[in-house]
Amino acid sequence: LGVARSGYYAWRQRDAAPSSRRRQQAVLDQRVAEAYHHRKGRSGAPRLALDLRDDGLPVDRKTVAASLQRQGLRAKAARKFKATTNSRHTLPVAPNLLEQDFTATAPNQKWVGDITYLATGEGWLYLAVLIDLYSRKVVGWAMSERMTADLVGDALKMALWRRKMPKGVVVHSDRGSQYCSTLYQSLLTRHHLRCSMSAKGNCYDNACAESFFHSLKVEAIHG
Repeated sequence: LGVARSGYYAWRQRDAAPSSRRRQQAVLDQRVAEAYHHRKGRSGAPRLALDLRDDGLPVDRKTVAASLQRQGLRAKAARKFKATTNSRHTLPVAPNLLEQDFTATAPNQKWVGDITYLATGEGWLYLAVLIDLYSRKVVGWAMSERMTADLVGDALKMALWRRKMPKGVVVHSDRGSQYCSTLYQSLLTRHHLRCSMSAKGNCYDNACAESFFHSLKVEAIHG
């Protein structure tokens, strides 16, 4: 093979005793795997890098990503998207007052609402939520086996009671038939709330609610 005798024995010795770089790599892989399993496989390289830094191991996202790849570890991903918005109706829609400005300087300035589906052992359930953009806290929610106007109405009622009936709140949602219904709109009018709706087919107009549902499903439901 054209290999010198001394080179062959040097290679044998290196193979028997791993290099310092490989030893460091093994220690890193162990720490990354521990952080991965501590998060129950829910977090990818960005979050794990932050966790490891908090634990005193200064690593960047690319280093953690390479370690995960070496070990064949992948974060749990969301399942295939299932649309829950029915915007094919003749009900009136509200203008987009939010315009993708998801910031608030105080509680009860802006709420965003949305509906998602949850697959359970007993069939589908639908969840409606309202999130206060100031703290990103879910202030109202409701669940039902059917995706009706009552579902979003119940979530709004809970938010109103829990926040002691505030007035002038911008309540943003998509333009689904539930949110355009007479029942829901009458609740907004009666309690002096300002209705805002996303543009048709634009999920980015309600990105905060979409992000919450993604985290809920990946971290608390799937698996």
